[in-house]
Amino acid sequence: MAFRPVVALAGGVGAARFLTGLVQVVPPEQLTVIVNTGDDRDFFGLRVCPDLDIVTYTLAGRVNRETGWGLADDRFECLGALQQLRSDAWFRLGDRDLATHIHRSERLRSGQTLVEITAGIADSFGVHVELLPMSEDAATTIIVRGDGSRCDFEEYLVRDGSPDDVAQVDLALAERAQPAPGVIEAIRNATQLLICPSNPIVSIAPIRAVRGVEAALRERADAVAVSPIIGGRPVKGPADRLLRAQGTEVSARGVAGLYSGITKAMVIDEVDVDQLADLEALGLRALATQTLMTTPEIAKGVAEAALSLCAEPA
Repeated sequence: MAFRPVVALAGGVGAARFLTGLVQVVPPEQLTVIVNTGDDRDFFGLRVCPDLDIVTYTLAGRVNRETGWGLADDRFECLGALQQLRSDAWFRLGDRDLATHIHRSERLRSGQTLVEITAGIADSFGVHVELLPMSEDAATTIIVRGDGSRCDFEEYLVRDGSPDDVAQVDLALAERAQPAPGVIEAIRNATQLLICPSNPIVSIAPIRAVRGVEAALRERADAVAVSPIIGGRPVKGPADRLLRAQGTEVSARGVAGLYSGITKAMVIDEVDVDQLADLEALGLRALATQTLMTTPEIAKGVAEAALSLCAEPA
């Protein structure tokens, strides 16, 4: 297996936007992205891999820019018909998006691996980045609510609207999962290792929880992370609620603490420049720049900042 020099750990929307900048700086053929599969689940008998699909659609230039997920200009005729038949059709699957899930599910039933299927889907979308699911095993992230009830992350996020009643995030399934072929080797052989601006609790932590991944990251201890928190708030999603649920400050400083032992540096937003000294006190090199990636040019600048920190000694 030929290893690619740049490796990134990724979740969904925030990671995908960062990766659109990274492929402007790094040739796609030199980039491997290890993607969270803790959000994966079956809907109506179809295997849906939200983060893999978001990254694929975004890098292909086909994503719905307003939502950050799904395909642009998709229709929801099938979903509408399902909602007439049943009460549990709450997950927004567009008509053309369904084709991806039908194909994936049929290929899985035929015996192909998720790694093989993901590579084929990426190729069909003209995406030349190597996308690796973190595991072939079921690794569902479970949210434990304040009343003791349990649900998977997509139920919490989409069905329930990510309320502020999280008591715990259970990664037990990820902890039992084996890494997908190539994941550990990609981390060990990378010249530059990046952590995308993804939710540290439900996007990056599940990847770290997979057997052998944390040890491989700690052997290097030189990843460069991009903070997903800007001015005390996430750009998108419930990272603030999840960070608070486990007693972590909702800040770049708080995220840096979670990444202690695996990172050497962090890119933070310019509005958080007052935290640079705190990060340096944690032993991290830090760089403040504009990280709200509203344009391809800004995303490219964030990628260049992260890569510049990769080039500095640990």
